[in-house]
Amino acid sequence: MSTYEFNRIALVGNSRDRRVSEAMLLLADQLHALGLEVCAATEAAIEFPNVPVERLPESDLGARADLIVAVGGDGTMLYAARLATPHGVPVLGVNRGRLGFLADIGPADMRDRLAEVLAGGYVKDRRAMLRATLRRPGAADRSCEALNDVVLQKWQTGRMLDFETWIDGRYVNTHGGDGIVIATATGSTAYALSCGGPILYPELDALVLAPICPHTLSDRPIVVRSSSKVEVRLVERPDTSAQVICDGIALGELIPGDRLVIEPAARNVTLLHPPDHDYYRILRSKLRWGRGDRMQPTDIVE
Repeated sequence: MSTYEFNRIALVGNSRDRRVSEAMLLLADQLHALGLEVCAATEAAIEFPNVPVERLPESDLGARADLIVAVGGDGTMLYAARLATPHGVPVLGVNRGRLGFLADIGPADMRDRLAEVLAGGYVKDRRAMLRATLRRPGAADRSCEALNDVVLQKWQTGRMLDFETWIDGRYVNTHGGDGIVIATATGSTAYALSCGGPILYPELDALVLAPICPHTLSDRPIVVRSSSKVEVRLVERPDTSAQVICDGIALGELIPGDRLVIEPAARNVTLLHPPDHDYYRILRSKLRWGRGDRMQPTDIVE
């Protein structure tokens, strides 16, 4: 009988990427050697020749696992969060992508870090999620959840969009541009950052509304409380065509007369980090702050 807190581990990742598949094979070997059960998605293009790994439909991974280990970049972490959140399963990220704001364990020490987490050496990090709902008169609502952001963007047209934003039932502005990003604090370092939005500390209860390529220079990102209900409506104009994206996954088309409603999701996702996790260190590394003479902090003599 295992003495570990997490006894059944699901491995997820884009196994068509050689770096990801190699890491998944190494972790599966390690987990099996520790006497833990390992599972992976039936749809994953990877074979585990050395250890028994249960293959399950990806929709069942969250329900059957005690922990999901996401191997890849932040896109893999977003995917794992969608699997884990409905079942309250925590997610641990191993970075085999590019930036890796969410997946913060490096490949060089992934085995040691995983062993440390399995032995109880970790910190929990609960991240808020958004729920986006497309409402069209006479049709069923369509909804999805997002850890990073909900994006309204122009679609199949070179024309800019005209759209209104409302917060908690109060009219805010009519925008002209390519769209808007509604991001959580977690997503503030993703698409919203490239739109000029601020970086929010992940535990801050706030949202960023960042216009995409606004037609007016005064149309700037704003920050509102995370409990806000944000509504976006298209303004009728020729050739209007817009699409709603949740964490990179298309929710559907938004047309004049529809309402896009973004509000807090009912559940949060729990990320696990090593005990020495430092968000500011991640920012310095990923955004390349302080290169050169100012790399290290100044010693203070008291």
